[in-house]
Amino acid sequence: MLKYIIKRLLYLIPVILGVSFIVFALLYMTPGDLARNALGPSASEEAVKALRLEMGLDDPFLVQFGRYLKNAVFHFNFGYSYITRSEVAGEIMSRAGATVKLAATAITYAVIIGVPVGIISAVKQYSLFDNITMIFALIGISMPVFWLGLLLILVLSVQLHLLPSSGYNTPVHMVLPMMALGAQSVSVIARMTRSSMLEVIRKDYIQTAKAKGQKGNVVIWKHALKNALIPIITITGTQFGQLMGGAVMTEVIFSIPGIGRLMVDSIMKRDAPMVLGCVLFVAVTFSLVNLVVDILYTFVDPRLKTQYE
Repeated sequence: MLKYIIKRLLYLIPVILGVSFIVFALLYMTPGDLARNALGPSASEEAVKALRLEMGLDDPFLVQFGRYLKNAVFHFNFGYSYITRSEVAGEIMSRAGATVKLAATAITYAVIIGVPVGIISAVKQYSLFDNITMIFALIGISMPVFWLGLLLILVLSVQLHLLPSSGYNTPVHMVLPMMALGAQSVSVIARMTRSSMLEVIRKDYIQTAKAKGQKGNVVIWKHALKNALIPIITITGTQFGQLMGGAVMTEVIFSIPGIGRLMVDSIMKRDAPMVLGCVLFVAVTFSLVNLVVDILYTFVDPRLKTQYE
C-alpha cells in the first residue's frame, strides 16, 4: 500500500507540470500589460518599464515559465501578487480554510441526504417515493448553483428572515451556502446510490439471503449496501473535488473569502501569479482526494489490497 501511495504521489508531478504550463501559457497570451494593470493607468512609462524589468515580463515565455518552476520547486515560492504584493502561497493558505470548510459541509450534507434517499428509492423502485425523488434529483442536477443561491437568499433570508445571507464563521451562516453548493451533489449521489443498490439487489446472493428468511432491513444494510459502496465512494470523492473547484459562484454570492472568490478577483485584475496559484491548489486537492478515495476502497473491499501491493 505504501508503494502504491508513493507511486500515486509521483503521478502528481506530471499533472502539476501540465496544469502549470497550460495556465501559464493562457495567462502569457492574454492581451494587455500586466505591469500597467498592477500600477494603474496613471503610472508613468518609466515606472511601468521598471516594473516589467523587475518582474521579468520582457523575457521569453519558456524563460519565465522555467523561472517560475525553479522558484516553486526549490524554494516553495509561488511568487507575489502583482496587485497586493503579498505572497501567493500565504494568501492561498489564508483563504483555503474557508473553501475546505464550505466543500466539506456541502459534501456531508449531500451524503447524509443523498445516500438514504437513494437506498429507499432502490428498495421501493417505481413507487411514488421513487418517482418523486428521481424527478427532484433531475431538477437538482440541472439547477444552476448561482440561481439556487439567489433563490435561497430571497426566500429564507430576505422574505422569511430565517437565516443570514452572508458569512461563514458560524454553523448558521453555513446553512445557505451548504444547501446551494451541495444541491447538485445530493442529486448525483442519490442517483448513483439508487443505481448501485439496484444492481446489487438483483444479485443471486441477495436473493439467497432473502430466501433464507433474513429480514429485509438486514439484507439491505448488512449485505447490499456494503457491496454497493464502491461506486458511491467514487462519486462522493469526485463530487468533493468538484465542490472544491466549483465553489466560485457560491463564495461570491454569499461573500465567503475562499479560494474561488480569490480566483475570480485575481482573474478580473489579471493577477497572473495568484490565478496560477489558485489553479494549482485546486488541481493538487482534486488529485489528493482521488488518492484518498482509492485508499478507502481497500477498507470497503479488502480484496483490492492485493492490487495496490
